[in-house]
Amino acid sequence: METLWKRFTHHIATRILTPEQFRRLLAPFGRSQYMRRYAASLIVARIQLISAFFAVVVPLWSIVDLLTFDSPIAWQLTALRCMSGLVFALLAWPRPLSGNNPYTQAIVMLLAMITVPSVFHLLSVIFLDPTDATEMQEVMMQFYVFIPIVVLGGLSIFPLTALEVVLLSLPVLATTLIGIYVDAETLPTKDIVLILWCMTMMTGIAVFSGMSQSHYMEGMVHRAMTDPLTGVATRRSGAEALKLLFHMSEISMHPLSVAFFDIDHFKHINDTYGHDVGDQVLQQAARRLRSLFRNSDTLVRWGGEEFLALLPNMPAHQLAVLIYRLKAGGLGKQPDGSPLTASIGIVETQTDRVSDWHALVELADRRMYVAKEQGRARAVLPGNIVLRLDPLDDYKNETGAVQPLEDPPVETTPT
Repeated sequence: METLWKRFTHHIATRILTPEQFRRLLAPFGRSQYMRRYAASLIVARIQLISAFFAVVVPLWSIVDLLTFDSPIAWQLTALRCMSGLVFALLAWPRPLSGNNPYTQAIVMLLAMITVPSVFHLLSVIFLDPTDATEMQEVMMQFYVFIPIVVLGGLSIFPLTALEVVLLSLPVLATTLIGIYVDAETLPTKDIVLILWCMTMMTGIAVFSGMSQSHYMEGMVHRAMTDPLTGVATRRSGAEALKLLFHMSEISMHPLSVAFFDIDHFKHINDTYGHDVGDQVLQQAARRLRSLFRNSDTLVRWGGEEFLALLPNMPAHQLAVLIYRLKAGGLGKQPDGSPLTASIGIVETQTDRVSDWHALVELADRRMYVAKEQGRARAVLPGNIVLRLDPLDDYKNETGAVQPLEDPPVETTPT
């Protein structure tokens, strides 16, 4: 089975897909918020480029219609082309992505773009009468018949999941079937079979192309947003995530907490034991920190030995419990065997009332420096609450297990 799976996924990606990755290619539900926003920006950019092209070409094609068909039909087609061109122009018009639902915006725009030629095809079938048509008119009518196939082929340029391609193809298929029903008396059976076969093939091609592009996009974004040493988010991707989370926090009125970690005495570790050992210490600290957080939280390598934790829906009264968990789990050991500690500054949007995400980070940074001035191995929380991060021997029971979370010792120090 493993060999069969490798052969199957090799046609979608150059690397072997895990079952979880493959599920994300089948349906979009497992994508992260950041990935959905990136995919939305890519889809919208391509929609705008294609729509700008068709906003010019579609109305200009009216010249061919006027030269080919009789006046009443030609002018009807011209009116349809002008309306289609207007819709394409609206889709091509530059607009910012939605702050709340950018991916929904992208899919709605894509649905509108593929619906325009499908409706044009259906109305052209109703307007055009193949009876007594000239050879040139027959050629043009055949061209209109195959418009839905071209539309389905166009889906292959977008990074979509298999489910999205299938759902987006349904309106195209529906208008085609209606057109076939309207034109059933004059359309040969072999042409109907050919049209449906070509549409099926184009849908299949779009499915595999969309899945391949989605996987490539996810891999590219993952490499760009992941720090190669520690495996956490880079500063650039972390800043984008924080900007988005701050905006969502303002709209939803839900709290957003940010914790600024600075590894204590890290320069001494590098100077004494070398940068390779320092890198191992950073990797160890990153692993320990990630184990503390929820799936919805994001850990960012903000600088050399600095980490930023983005904690959506984390109110101020839960921050002490988070620090106690850090104290219970620890950050590992220094090369000499002593506990590795950090100075931490934490802010929370509803308590600290900062103006933007930059101010959020700056305040967390200032509190981290206060923690260092207080003697390191401390966390400064909203309300000038200082929590010490001493070794946890006194927090363990006789079996060595960490006791259940309780109120940790707190000392209040003015900052």
